Amino acid sequence: MLANLLSAGQIIPEIQADERWQAIEEIVDLLVSSRKIDAKDREDVLASLRQREETMSTGIGFGIAIPHASSNRVTDVVAAFGRSRKGIEFDSLDNEPVHFIVLFIVPRDQFQTHLRTLAAIAKFLNDRTVRDELAEAADATQILQVFTNRAPANG
Repeated sequence: MLANLLSAGQIIPEIQADERWQAIEEIVDLLVSSRKIDAKDREDVLASLRQREETMSTGIGFGIAIPHASSNRVTDVVAAFGRSRKGIEFDSLDNEPVHFIVLFIVPRDQFQTHLRTLAAIAKFLNDRTVRDELAEAADATQILQVFTNRAPANG
C-alpha cells in the first residue's frame, strides 16, 4: 500500500533539517514541488500537521516518525518519505533521534483510511530488516525499491 503512495520524486534520501518542524516543512515542500499538494494549500496543510504534532509527537520510537493529518486540501492520500542519516530531534517517545519520516495527508472525511494508513506504515517500519535496508539504500530509487519489495502482497 505504501509503495503505491510513493514515487522516487516523493522521497528525500537525505533530509537537511535537524529538527522536527524543519523536517516536516522540508517534506511538505517536496510534496508541493512534486504537485501532490497545491502551493496555495501549503500553509493549511502545515497547520494541520502542526496541530496534530502538538497534540503528541509522531516520533514513535526506533528512529521512526509518522507525521500525519487529515485535510480538506487533498482528495486522495498523499505521502512522502524522508531519511536522515544524522538523525533529527523529534521529541520521540523513546527520546531517540529520528532517521525515517513517513509523512502523509488524508482527505478529511476518510477517517478509516487514515487509521489503516497509519497502522500499515507503523507495521511496515517496525520490521528491523526494512529499517536496515532503508538505511543502506543509496538513493531515492533504491529507497522506493525497499518499499516495493517489502510491501505485503495484500497491502
